[in-house]
Formats: sequence, structure tokens, C-alpha cells
Amino acid sequence: MKGIEADILADGSLDYPNHILEQFDFVVASVHSRFKLPKKEQTERIIEAIGNPRTTIIGHMTGRQLLRRPGYDLDVDKVLKACAKHGVAVEINAHPWRLDLDWRWHQKALDQGCIFSINPDAHSIRELDHMHWGVEMARKGGVPAKRVLNTMRLTALLAHLARRRQTF
Repeated sequence: MKGIEADILADGSLDYPNHILEQFDFVVASVHSRFKLPKKEQTERIIEAIGNPRTTIIGHMTGRQLLRRPGYDLDVDKVLKACAKHGVAVEINAHPWRLDLDWRWHQKALDQGCIFSINPDAHSIRELDHMHWGVEMARKGGVPAKRVLNTMRLTALLAHLARRRQTF
């Protein structure tokens, strides 16, 4: 399988055109700029990206970097509801600087009907080992394996991805 991380632009669109995104099995949509937008605008921006039928996973939802910077201001509850509505997985970012979405939100996400994806946010091969931190955070947050994309059997994962593509 092949995937890509796409930037969420200020208007909520993704930074790659659809003809590129449709070549991937999954797309992680993440904010990498404009961190200081007002709460309403930041929330709407992320919800717009979640509504894009090519978005499979919302990456490092709050944008925080532990001991470096706080997350951006957004309505996490509304974003979780949008993820559940559209079948977009909430990333548990396993990088030790992120651990985002914070485990204290996991039960709320589960209650909303969200699924998760544990991702290493690796920028090098050795950073793939960060996965264990994401697993620990998922466990701490009470996330069952059956609600995590990358623990699903291949047939279940492919079925989930196919359902997302049906909205194209």
C-alpha cells in the first residue's frame, strides 16, 4: 500500500491536486502552517479537510509539540464528530515530541464512534521505532485494537478504504 501526508491549507483544501491524491491508498491530512488562526477558523479548516473524500487520517490533530509549543486553538470535540461522521481515522502520533491526539481525548473519540491510526511521524528509518510510544498512548487511552486501522486484518482495512473512496 502507498500513502502520503498532505498539508491542510488555510482554506481547508489539501496541497496536492485530486489527480495526485487519488493515486494513493490512504492520505494523512495535517496542519503544518498558520497555527495562530482563531479557534473557529482553525476548526473549520480542519473539518473541511476531513470532509475531503481523499482524506483517510487526520494527522497530529492539535499540532502540539511537547516542551516546544502548545497546540493550536481548535474545538477538538467538533473535529472528532466530523471524523466519526466521515469515517476519517484520528491519528495517534507516536513521535515523542507529539503524542497527539493526547490520550485524555481517546475516550471522547471512542464515544463519538471514531477509529484511530497509530503513526510514527518518522522522518528517518530509525524513527519508525517510535511506534511503541503510540501503542502505549492508545493503551493508556483505552483504545481497543479493533478500532485502530493498522491493527485491522487486511480485508477489513481494504474495506474501510473502499468505503472512503465511494464518496469520491
